[in-house]
Amino acid sequence: MGRIEENNREIAKHLETLLPKEGNLITDIPGLNLFRINESFVRVPLTYHPRIILMAQGSKRVFLGDDTFQYDPTQYLVLSVPIPLECDAVADKDKPILGFGIDVDPQEVAEILLLADEAKYSGENLPRGIYGANVTEEISDASLRLVKTLTSPIDRRVLGKPIVREIIYRVLTGENGEALQALAHRNRRFFQVAQILNRIHKEYTNNLDINELAMQIGMSVSNFHVCFKAVTNTSPLQYIKIIRLQKARVLMLTEGANAITAAHQVGYESPSQFSREYKRYFGVSPAKHQTQPQVVTAN
Repeated sequence: MGRIEENNREIAKHLETLLPKEGNLITDIPGLNLFRINESFVRVPLTYHPRIILMAQGSKRVFLGDDTFQYDPTQYLVLSVPIPLECDAVADKDKPILGFGIDVDPQEVAEILLLADEAKYSGENLPRGIYGANVTEEISDASLRLVKTLTSPIDRRVLGKPIVREIIYRVLTGENGEALQALAHRNRRFFQVAQILNRIHKEYTNNLDINELAMQIGMSVSNFHVCFKAVTNTSPLQYIKIIRLQKARVLMLTEGANAITAAHQVGYESPSQFSREYKRYFGVSPAKHQTQPQVVTAN
């Protein structure tokens, strides 16, 4: 048995103890959350937020256009911007999916890169906002040390955040790390698109004008569309629509809102248009979705 496999077995044991039931656990180490999924599920639309996701047990796949990214105990997933995806998962009856996510903060990324102080961490190519990479022994060792700190309040306070930063550093300087490096102003166009994505997530209920969004970051509308699609694999208008529909779904499933209320709260003026677009995107009507008890979270 290799070192990474041994580490994953030990990490899984710790996570199963910390998460005896299915769900998510937000830890008191800033930016770190744990997750457990007991059952497999078929492809479902989700929006993944900027984070690094590492798995100790089980496997998941995300789909972006024609591309598929699998993450499991040997592959981690990185999202440097929020991206609407489809996801499925495979969980064994006796071996639930176990893993953790580390939130990506652009300022922290910039600080780590500044300390690294190497010219190779800059590039002009416009990277996509998602990628997968192989788990290295350095990342695996740090992951085990991080999970072990969760059993001791003192260890969490003293060691937790430094180990999180170590993992971010390993990811930044590792395989395909340029997509994460781009967040730290190392790629101007990528950073500009990230600014707009952040605004969309804050103001999705408003009537966002594409021309005005392009003007905000000093791009022509045509160049804005090209850069936006390169990062997210979708157009600005389609992205806004997807975010609204996914927010509406959460309102209906977690807060019991009806379709008309949810449509209004996410920025739709026409309930009938909302219902049409909802069914086209999710494959079922809003009324049918309201009867489904489970909300699959993006990890």
